[in-house]
Amino acid sequence: MPQQDSKTAKRKFLPYGRQTVTTHDIASVKEVLESDWLTQGPMIDRFEADLAEKVGSKYSVACSNGTAALHLAMLSLGVGRGDTVVTTPNTFLADANCARYVGANVAFADIDANTGNISSEALANLLAKDHDKRIKVVIPVHFAGQPCDIADISYLARKHGAFVVEDACHAIGASYEHEGSVITVGSCYHSDLTVFSFHPVKHVAMGEGGAITTNSYHLNEKLRLFRSHGMNKLDCELADMAISPEGIPNPWYYEMRYLGYNYRLSDIQAGLGVSQLSRLDESIAKRNQLANVYDTLISKAFPDGTVKPLKREAGRLNAYHLYVIAIDFEGCGISRAVVMNSLRDAGIGSQVHYVPVPLQPYYRKHTRAKEGDFPEAESYYATALSIPMYPALEPQDCEYVIATLKNILR
Repeated sequence: MPQQDSKTAKRKFLPYGRQTVTTHDIASVKEVLESDWLTQGPMIDRFEADLAEKVGSKYSVACSNGTAALHLAMLSLGVGRGDTVVTTPNTFLADANCARYVGANVAFADIDANTGNISSEALANLLAKDHDKRIKVVIPVHFAGQPCDIADISYLARKHGAFVVEDACHAIGASYEHEGSVITVGSCYHSDLTVFSFHPVKHVAMGEGGAITTNSYHLNEKLRLFRSHGMNKLDCELADMAISPEGIPNPWYYEMRYLGYNYRLSDIQAGLGVSQLSRLDESIAKRNQLANVYDTLISKAFPDGTVKPLKREAGRLNAYHLYVIAIDFEGCGISRAVVMNSLRDAGIGSQVHYVPVPLQPYYRKHTRAKEGDFPEAESYYATALSIPMYPALEPQDCEYVIATLKNILR
């Protein structure tokens, strides 16, 4: 374990991820605070329009967070009891939980351990066993920012009659090549809906926040209703209550069409989002630059493959929300806990993304999963470690991270 000298002690702590807030961001929020609207105002419309334009979708619906976005997606697609939702075991809990919120069952398709992304082959095998057509939705995740095989996944799901909801919480700004064209993640070219998160460690940091993009007018309208208590003020069903005796709409009247939720975003958050979104391309470029630095440093420091980054797939622009490495802890004779604590002592943060969801206590009971059921996800998990990745990081920080890691493993 490396000793902390005076130089190390003065070094600024490097978390695995963090937000970048500029004077322009602050000015954008200040503009909202000085306006007449703090919520349900014009900045929401502006943010939704900017996001839709950025990713190339027809519609964008902002909401309170990424988990709310997933829940809204399930509600808008009519998922419920008797249905099954398929997702990856290598993801955050919300991708499975959103199905349970509406009473649906959850099944998991294993991953490719080299990329961390859901395996098309594993999904195909799962769909083939679904003789009763219970699988209604597939939620693939663009893990760490690298697009998964979404074209293949979309083909398999739609052939089976299932909807596709892309989880792009890691991958705003990412893209992939398909039949000679570049497809932007979030355009919903291969999906019905795409969800985003704007948590502080994400590319667009809004404190909290989320969004759903779609090209369906019908889904867009349902998302907006479910986002705000199922309330509607237009095209009311009860005309005798909605219209005055003089034949004009009653200005106070509203109707509840569905059992909705309060999943609204505030204008304050949207103001920050508008500013952050304007710098997205710059953020993606810097993250890719840092990933290249890491790749080179790792290949030189660990030529034997003791440490290696996730595999990059050709024809895909990785958004690099995370930079994940695989470490042969067993071969090095050291535990992951010792490595993480030693990194922290040296001023370096790290994290594990993710404990396989089906091995969580709740999902062991729900799906009866056990160790060995998802060999690729479990193999990946045994070696995975996320190290610092964010735009404010500098190449010399990457050098320090890898040099420290090499010292710890040695």
